[in-house]
Amino acid sequence: MPAESSRLDRILLVLTLIILVGLPLPVGTNRDWAIGLFSLFIGLAAVLWAIGQWRGVFKQSKALKPALPMLAMLLLSQVWVAVQWLTGLSMDSGASAQALLLGVGYTLLFLVIINIFHTRKRVSLLLGTLVVSGTLQAFYGTFMSLTGMESFLGYVNRDATGTFINRNSMAGYLELCLAAGIGLLLALRDTRPFSWSQLIELLMGPKARLRLALVIMVIALVMTHSRGGNASFFVGLAIVGGFFILRNKQNRLRNSLILASLVLIDVMVISQYFGLERLKDRVMSTRLTDTVVNGEIVQHANEIRGDVFLYALPLAKDKPITGQGAGSFEAVFPQYAGEDIRLHFDLAHNDYIQFAIEYGALGFVPLIVFVLMALYWAFKALWQQKSLYRGGVGFGAAMGIIALLAHATVDFNLQIPANAATFVVMCALAVLANNHSKDRRKKVEV
Repeated sequence: MPAESSRLDRILLVLTLIILVGLPLPVGTNRDWAIGLFSLFIGLAAVLWAIGQWRGVFKQSKALKPALPMLAMLLLSQVWVAVQWLTGLSMDSGASAQALLLGVGYTLLFLVIINIFHTRKRVSLLLGTLVVSGTLQAFYGTFMSLTGMESFLGYVNRDATGTFINRNSMAGYLELCLAAGIGLLLALRDTRPFSWSQLIELLMGPKARLRLALVIMVIALVMTHSRGGNASFFVGLAIVGGFFILRNKQNRLRNSLILASLVLIDVMVISQYFGLERLKDRVMSTRLTDTVVNGEIVQHANEIRGDVFLYALPLAKDKPITGQGAGSFEAVFPQYAGEDIRLHFDLAHNDYIQFAIEYGALGFVPLIVFVLMALYWAFKALWQQKSLYRGGVGFGAAMGIIALLAHATVDFNLQIPANAATFVVMCALAVLANNHSKDRRKKVEV
């Protein structure tokens, strides 16, 4: 039995890590065949976990019980999508069927993460895997941009996009991976009284590889030239970092220097050489409305997402309780778009508006509760001061969640399966930050 437990456990662990690293590779899993592969592999992982539970070969995770209310919220939302699809409430039944498949996949992923990564060593492994995946994406994206190789699978890469189709999706993924890396860095920070030698060790010692990974990801984030992505990263870092420094009085100087180094060294110094000026110019040149002089338009607005939001809001008011149907935005929006919207919009470029339109209150409210519960667990880990490790993991989870929530106001990261799945992983990490076990396993004899 111990040998069977160890073997099945390792298989499930490796399979889950492969799924997480593989999610961004097929254009952010934003294709029908890629969604099918994700559903297949996460379904296989869930079956392996169920077999292990049935045979009693897995040790039950301490995080499962506190995670059950969050799991229930995810399931409740998927039940509503199934009702929309089966009863004809959806305006696009095919898209709703696909949304249901993805939703079930996210739910199973949450369940598997909670049950498999239940020890401190495995939580660190999970965070490290996200860092590795984000670094690979960042390295590939910057390489493609700096070398002028502008094509990947037929798509143009004028900015750093990694294996994603557009820069905003790449930026969203990097926000999550950067949060995981910063969380891991803080979780493993030294407990000795502060000294300047520790700061030098942080920059040049054994943790230098993690710092280098963070530098590479920050460079890539800047090179995406995503206004929302860069702003959201700093919003998450500022909110959670400020809370973290104020709460932890004992190590306030050390924590302040660690966070300051991320901003000053990574962004203000290094990123100056990798497109920070171009990002600033893009922000400054943004025009939300037409420039009119003497009754004539001399400059047209170059950002029309605000107009899309206004035209999309009546869709949410039309069916506020039941929604138009998960995934149906592309089918219903053209009926409401004005003549000035000449481009094709298959997504609302605002996740909150899109979820409200498609899911209605019955499907959207459970998802809101799910995220609020995750933030509760993340900030609970930050609030306690007994364990530096738990506080660090809580920091990473809270920062990743808040950053993507901020980005969701102007983009559609939660409609990109790779980013949505990684967001679910961050929510699971919030629970695990408070409810994991310390590693006290004995060697298993095979």
